[in-house]
Amino acid sequence: MKVIKSTSQINYKKGKLDAHLLLALYKNMLKPRLIEEKMLILLRQGKISKWFSGIGQEAIAVGVTMAMEEDEYILPMHRNLGVFTTRGIPLYRLFAQWQGKASGFTKGRDRSFHFGTQQYKIVGMISHLGPQLGVADGIALASKLKNKNQVTAVFTGEGATSEGDFHEALNVASVWQLPVLFCVENNGYGLSTPTNEQYNCKDIADRGLGYGMESHIIDGNNIVEVYTKMCEINASVRQNPRPVLIEFKTFRMRGHEEASGTKYVPQELMDTWAAKDPILNFQAFLKEQKILSETEEVKIKETIVHEINEHLDVAFNEEAIIPDETNELNDVYKPFDYQVDNENSELKEIRFIDAISDSLKQNMERHEDLVIMGQDIAEYGGAFKITEGFINLFGKDRVRNTPICESAIVETAMGLSIAGIKSIVEMQFADFVSSGFNPIVNYLAKSFYRWQQEADVVIRMPCGGGVAAGPFHSQTNEAWFTKTPGLKVVYPAFPYDAKGLLNTAINDPNPILFFEHKGLYRSIRQEVPVDYYTLPFGKASVIKTGQDVTIISYGGAIHWALETLSNNPEISADLIDLRTLQPLDTQTIYDSVKKTGRAIMLQEDSLFGGIASDISAGIMENCFEYLDAPVKRVASIETPIPFAKQLEDQYLPKNRFEAELKALLAF
Repeated sequence: MKVIKSTSQINYKKGKLDAHLLLALYKNMLKPRLIEEKMLILLRQGKISKWFSGIGQEAIAVGVTMAMEEDEYILPMHRNLGVFTTRGIPLYRLFAQWQGKASGFTKGRDRSFHFGTQQYKIVGMISHLGPQLGVADGIALASKLKNKNQVTAVFTGEGATSEGDFHEALNVASVWQLPVLFCVENNGYGLSTPTNEQYNCKDIADRGLGYGMESHIIDGNNIVEVYTKMCEINASVRQNPRPVLIEFKTFRMRGHEEASGTKYVPQELMDTWAAKDPILNFQAFLKEQKILSETEEVKIKETIVHEINEHLDVAFNEEAIIPDETNELNDVYKPFDYQVDNENSELKEIRFIDAISDSLKQNMERHEDLVIMGQDIAEYGGAFKITEGFINLFGKDRVRNTPICESAIVETAMGLSIAGIKSIVEMQFADFVSSGFNPIVNYLAKSFYRWQQEADVVIRMPCGGGVAAGPFHSQTNEAWFTKTPGLKVVYPAFPYDAKGLLNTAINDPNPILFFEHKGLYRSIRQEVPVDYYTLPFGKASVIKTGQDVTIISYGGAIHWALETLSNNPEISADLIDLRTLQPLDTQTIYDSVKKTGRAIMLQEDSLFGGIASDISAGIMENCFEYLDAPVKRVASIETPIPFAKQLEDQYLPKNRFEAELKALLAF
């Protein structure tokens, strides 16, 4: 292939690229550059709030995007304006997004490039950077399961390659041979930290070897090299699905964001990379090849500038968003039309664990593309044997053992949802969810509110004490999630509720934390319909009725309350099993308290910050005039849960509840 040297500092291997395509590459790079130059003016005028510049990196975004099919997903970063413009998003919508207008993509709820759009197959990043890599895994997994022969491209910077999400995502993609292009824009600095203070290897591409993954290094300022190499890689990956790690060597010519400046960058380095400007060099090459004339250059720029100004006028003239609390609250969750599905069938006495297993099995049959993921859930059947035998019924594509990487697997579930596939993630123990906390509370919980993308994910959470398993296998950590808008939290106490509520959870398109007290797995039995049925969220169960006191509880603690009432038949109590903590059935609680005049809450979680505190506050605000005694909370003591039985017994509130209840009745 002939190398054509122009007056630029970049050598372009034109190959078989015709003049029309070369001009398209140029125009697509020029457009985001001219938009950025305008945005920097508007930033100084206070007409936009922040700007993350991609000046100097346009060739990467444009080259990668043009090498992909329009129905293939791209997950860009905040320096990849060229992805959005090359995909043909109307500029007024981008401008409205940056100004917080309604015709943007997030209804004023997020700024910059923190949005996605199914129409253009773009999934925007969140500020935590790393989680989008695992999301790309999920989208690619869906493509592979559906035999679509598509690639998914995800961008990150060299700084984010130090995050655990990067390593987890690459490992999962390699183990599962997912068609993901991991595009690392190595621009020399993570904010102000140079690469020699970020990692201790010559090239990030070298890391591919450690994951058994093909890798490439590409000159990120050479648009022809980016485009041609990406076309070649894409064609190969579509034919032979696998992940590829691609390091683009480039530089950003402005600060991390405009306020931070570039004083930490040596001037000599700035000058060196300025001479390698991807647009000026390519422009010189095109002129030397007689593909672009001065007149054509002016005309192209005038056309783009006119489009920018025209669309800016549309965005500026759009009315500011008028806050509407109802609209805001209604967009936290995707609307879910609960359908009662209670088929008449025979009853069978089963254990709590069997109810969970039956639900999963029936849902795998009803939703033919539903995927279950978790550690040791396939051949081994899971730590508690709940999915034992599933692999023989549904196969390894749908019952997937995962590496030990909770964060990447939650992100993969999000990616599956974006691609239209439901999934269930089993945390081997609820305690381990802390390793996947960020994508749950910052990605799954917020996606629908931000850009109307549902996170159709159920996360199963085996939890709870009373089994002498110590601080890392016994927590009941539901309060970590009830605080986060966008998540639903379910916590059944009986086999009948467990099966019906899990069925509903899988139908619901919102992210759901489904807590299963492992102490109940094999200790509680109940007659349960053999066939499929559902139960509604936000509807508590009144297990016992009485006149003297309202007892509110959930999970394993319900059975402690039942035992206490059984040992004290003289106590006349309403016993309310909440069943779901988010949404919470406050109406049943308040109606009962207004009747009895006394309320006591029993939770297994430690006291401070638990759900009992919020319920207590709600009762005080809504039922104060009906109360005959202070509202009482009973919970575990303020320590981590210990291992030794005598210490665990002291920690849990079971043995203290009776005395507290009687003291409240005597008040």
